[in-house]
This record gives sequence, C-alpha cells and structure tokens, in this order.
Amino acid sequence: MSGQQTWYFEYKIVRDRIGLLGDVATLFGMLGINIQTVNSLGREIRGFLLQADEQQTRQLLMALANFESIEVTSLRQPSLVDYICLRHGKAVSAEPGRPPVFRFLRSDLDVVIDLMASYLADRAPVTIGLRGSPNVGKTEATVAACVYANKRWVVVSGTIFRQVLRTDLDERDYSADTVLLIDAITSAHRPVPEHRRLIGQVLARPVNKVIEHPDIFLREGLLRPEDLDVIIEVRAKPEDDICYDRIPMSVNSFDCS
Repeated sequence: MSGQQTWYFEYKIVRDRIGLLGDVATLFGMLGINIQTVNSLGREIRGFLLQADEQQTRQLLMALANFESIEVTSLRQPSLVDYICLRHGKAVSAEPGRPPVFRFLRSDLDVVIDLMASYLADRAPVTIGLRGSPNVGKTEATVAACVYANKRWVVVSGTIFRQVLRTDLDERDYSADTVLLIDAITSAHRPVPEHRRLIGQVLARPVNKVIEHPDIFLREGLLRPEDLDVIIEVRAKPEDDICYDRIPMSVNSFDCS
C-alpha cells in the first residue's frame, strides 16, 4: 500500500484491566494498521512495530486520546535500540551525551551482544567502548557479537586465551568485514614500542574497533570522546563501581617485566 511505513509505537498502562491489549489491537484493525511486532517492556510498558501511513497514525492518536487506561509515550520511526527492546522484551535506553552510554548487568549479556552486533553490522566503521567490572563476560560478549554480526575478529591486545600484544597487522585486518579488539589495560601494562605504534595507527584509522577500558586511552589523549560511537558498561551488580584509579597515569610508565 502506498505511503506505508514502519513505526515504533509505545504506551504506558495507566489502569490495567482484562482485554486492554485486545481493545488496542482491535482499534489497529479498524484503522487498517498492521501489527508487525508487539512485546512488553517491563510491567507497565508495551511496545509495537506498526505498518501504517501518516494519516492512519494521526487517526490512531486521535482515537487513543479517549483511552483512559493508557498513555501514549512514543510514536516515531524505529531506531536500532527500539528493535532490540522489542526482541528482548526489555527497556533499553542510553544516558544522553557524546558518546551515548548504555548500562547493563551481567544478566543482560544477551542484550549486550545484540546491541554490539547491531552497531557492528549496521554501521561501518564503528568504534565501541566497553567498560565493566572484572569477570562479567566483556570479551566473550564482544566475540559473540562479532560472530552474530558476521564479522571476522582480530585481537590486537587482550587476554582472551593468553596475553596478546600484536606489533603488526596486514591490510586485510583493516577491512570492513573485520573488528579489531583492543584491551587498553593490557596495552598499558606492556608498553612495547612496536605495539604502541600499532595502537596509534589503529586508533587513527577508520576501522571497526571494540576497545575495552577506553578511559585509559581517553585519559592519555589517544582517544577523544567524539571518537567513540557508543560506550557500553557491564556490571555484575548495580552498585559495582568501575574505577581506573589504580592504573598509572601514563601508559609509558607501566612495565611488568
């Protein structure tokens, strides 16, 4: 049908009652609006993907103004995050700023993987900062996201299997189908000159990157906040503090040999 678009529609339940969702769905049907997806986003919020034209959406808002049981909270073009919310049945939002910051618990790793994969698959190149408490699955989630996004992954620095500090990459490693994984703490602990030069080259190039503990590079001026497209934080518990105070101020000052 001409003029049909996909819309993200969301409402808050003001007064829950039997048949409420059915009444809303019936209204969609009367207006000729197709429901593509519907899911609960917590106890009081329902989200939908709808297929409708602009006239139908205006009629919908006018009709729902008479519904005392719900409050419309959103009707807009869907974003990447909207799709993820609906797939997982969880409300996901970013702290506003540049870059946006998403906060998750370890129990939400499925959402973390989906979010990272969506960024890696839909945008090229993208730089993701990954903060987190120890042993919450940050690196494992990154590898899973690369696989989900159908991307090849290359560890530039890290300890996923053993400590890795690469000193060179070939041109294939800079392709759009590859994601470079960097652990800033590992890079800081072993400031090998050849590795430092490689890190500088990687950070300067427009390639897909996931940087664990990006604050280390931000503090040293190797990264600027605007270089990061998004920061994702993962904690074991809500009260966990992600702190880098024990990491020396200069990556050049660290040598564990």
